[in-house]
Amino acid sequence: MEAPQAIADTPLPSAGRPLSRRRRWTFRLAAVALGLLPFILFELAFLALGWGRPELHDDPLVGFSSVRPLFVPTSDGLGREIPPSRLPWFCHDSFAVPKPAKEFRAFVLGGSTVQGHPFARQTSFTTWLEISLAAADPSRTWRFVNCGGVSYATYRLVPILEEILAYQPDLVVFYTGHNEFLEARSFEHLQRGGLITGAVDAASRLRTFTLLREGYLRWQGRSSPEPAAGRTILPTEVEALLDYRGGLERYHRDDAWRQGVIDQYRFNLRRMVRMCRARGVDVLLVNPVSKLRDCPPFKSEHSADLSADQLQRWQDLTEAAAAQLRRGSLGYPRALELYQQAVEIDPLHAGGLYNLAEVCDLLDESSMAKAAYIAAKDADVCPLRILRPMNDAVLEIAKQENVLVYDAQKLFAKHSNNGIPGGDWLIDHVHPTIAGHQLLADEISSLLVARGVVSAPSDDWQSVRKARYQEHFDALDPLYFEKGMQRLKGLTDWAAGRAKQLRPGEAETGAADSKSDALERSIAP
Repeated sequence: MEAPQAIADTPLPSAGRPLSRRRRWTFRLAAVALGLLPFILFELAFLALGWGRPELHDDPLVGFSSVRPLFVPTSDGLGREIPPSRLPWFCHDSFAVPKPAKEFRAFVLGGSTVQGHPFARQTSFTTWLEISLAAADPSRTWRFVNCGGVSYATYRLVPILEEILAYQPDLVVFYTGHNEFLEARSFEHLQRGGLITGAVDAASRLRTFTLLREGYLRWQGRSSPEPAAGRTILPTEVEALLDYRGGLERYHRDDAWRQGVIDQYRFNLRRMVRMCRARGVDVLLVNPVSKLRDCPPFKSEHSADLSADQLQRWQDLTEAAAAQLRRGSLGYPRALELYQQAVEIDPLHAGGLYNLAEVCDLLDESSMAKAAYIAAKDADVCPLRILRPMNDAVLEIAKQENVLVYDAQKLFAKHSNNGIPGGDWLIDHVHPTIAGHQLLADEISSLLVARGVVSAPSDDWQSVRKARYQEHFDALDPLYFEKGMQRLKGLTDWAAGRAKQLRPGEAETGAADSKSDALERSIAP
């Protein structure tokens, strides 16, 4: 009878006791980890095998009717060059294949700023970079291949990047952001916070996701190059709205479309950075600069919710402020008050914001002036200059992806009167002067030297650079500068919406309308 008593006195196992909070969370995390383990193993296996590279999945936002290579074999077969068929959009450039042993090769992708507009590659920062780095280290060949395309936005740069990554770049430089609003496209097939932001954007970085997506498309009888439903299909080359007569009239305030463009820019910039990093290629992002002073908005519209009385009040205030400005400096303070009242009525009218910026500038209220200039740029209904959220995206992506960045916006502000970039360094709304391109090249060179890309430069390399800059500049034909100024005139007219070319399909309609009008006039009483 002793044994049962001993058993009864022995404490029971703790199987029935409630688990502590810490142990419950440990079990939950272990279960989650166990569930994710197969996906982690698949991802590592696909990475080792080189399958399902995320950067090669098709763009969910736009497609192209066809894509042509930017570079073709040279006639002697010893290199690659931009062919004549692409010269309406690009400057001629070339490079050797295979890559020479002592060559540092960089490709510079972007729009007409990269190309050196309104001049050409010979005075672009890409050429000055070659000269600068050769002065710092003449033992190597420095090639900065110019891939700047007129009116090319980030979505048109992606196929070019896929192409040039096969040509052994040591560095890819991106200077892009001014051309994102030039072509008409729709984002209606995307839900806000959907594919280009949030969870799917994060998942699309995974090779497992990419392969599952490709398998689904094939099961549906489609392949990834085929366009997603509702995706805009663009022509092979750029067809900007402003390339055609009436292009400026097609721009209106559309906040949803504007946000779609910003999201697409962020999506493609990040995507291209990851494409480079997946190949082990270094990246330099350049944060683009815009002209603020002496650059009125290209199109302004009033807020849609203003009443007739508010519109009239805004107009009266604006006219009264203009009258005060005609009085000279004595009228500036009162003009400032009146313009501030007008902006309070309509804070979205780009012209009103620009008026405020100019009078602040006249009064040497630099901080207020710069803020108003930037607000006027961002409120422009025809955005031909990069928007502030896009400038922010360049810096954020560089930090998040741990790649080099150079802030050209800050550089030009530093060298401008009161920190407001104007005509002293920018020849028009976005294109630097030749001196501006040299300034940018100087600073990027110094960055690359500081990062050890150039080893042990000589102490006097900057003096040597200055002399070689002058030699290169003096060797340019005077006709080079004349053609540049002619392009500047055409560019100014284009930005003002003065294109004379009719959009395809509109010429016939116009002719028919003219015949109809003539017939009506002939039978009119």
